[in-house]
Amino acid sequence: MTKKIDNDAWFWVVVQDPGGNEQFLGQREEESGVTFIPMFSEKEDALMCMNLMVRDKKKKYEVQAVIYSDLKDQAAGGGFMLYRLDGDGRVLEKLNV
Repeated sequence: MTKKIDNDAWFWVVVQDPGGNEQFLGQREEESGVTFIPMFSEKEDALMCMNLMVRDKKKKYEVQAVIYSDLKDQAAGGGFMLYRLDGDGRVLEKLNV
């Protein structure tokens, strides 16, 4: 059973175009076509996995902390799920927000 995440909890995400037209970097599962935003409990995990993510080489990316309530609102508004990953990119939890 999954423990409920507190809305005041902070997670680390990869942000595309920081300081400009910022948006969270989403990914797509090839098998299912599900789109999701990877989130991490530790900054180091996000940094390690950033190179595993599909990215546009022409854009700048940065790991940033974000409060869970904002993250889930943005994900839901864009039709994304949230996947909590570990430092090896393994899915620890899938959250349908």
